[in-house]
Amino acid sequence: MKTPRRFEYDVFADYFQFYLQDESAESNLGACWTDEAVERLLVVAPPGTIGIGTVRNMSVPVAVEVAGAQPDPDFESWDYVAECALEVPSGRIVIAGCTDYFPDAPRIDVEPGSYRVRISYGALDSVSEDGLEGRDHYRLQLWPAPSTGLRILKPRVA
Repeated sequence: MKTPRRFEYDVFADYFQFYLQDESAESNLGACWTDEAVERLLVVAPPGTIGIGTVRNMSVPVAVEVAGAQPDPDFESWDYVAECALEVPSGRIVIAGCTDYFPDAPRIDVEPGSYRVRISYGALDSVSEDGLEGRDHYRLQLWPAPSTGLRILKPRVA
């Protein structure tokens, strides 16, 4: 399989969240963050927006990998893994904190279409008592796939 394109960011996870969305999407995730969504650290707002919950209200390291096919599972080193769909009709994905200035947020060019997004959450229990320091990190793997619902692939152990 061809090596995926990889991008690394430090994203300001204000309000314990950041977004991955189609550049043309106009979804508002405010009402989508139900108690259940907060617990699973993920919300989907079709068309074209997902919100990824974090365990810190600070800048967090995020890696985004764009592949041509579904990656092999490698869940052992991750605390929690979920998947969902993302529609990208514009061919440009934006990654941003919810209070970031959208025009300045990073973009990733992809082929327009439907994608599967696998979100892997690591070191979730490493956050300091004051919530400011931690080694938590997040990986988002995307590949072209038909739009299907949200799935938890590796549950978070409480």
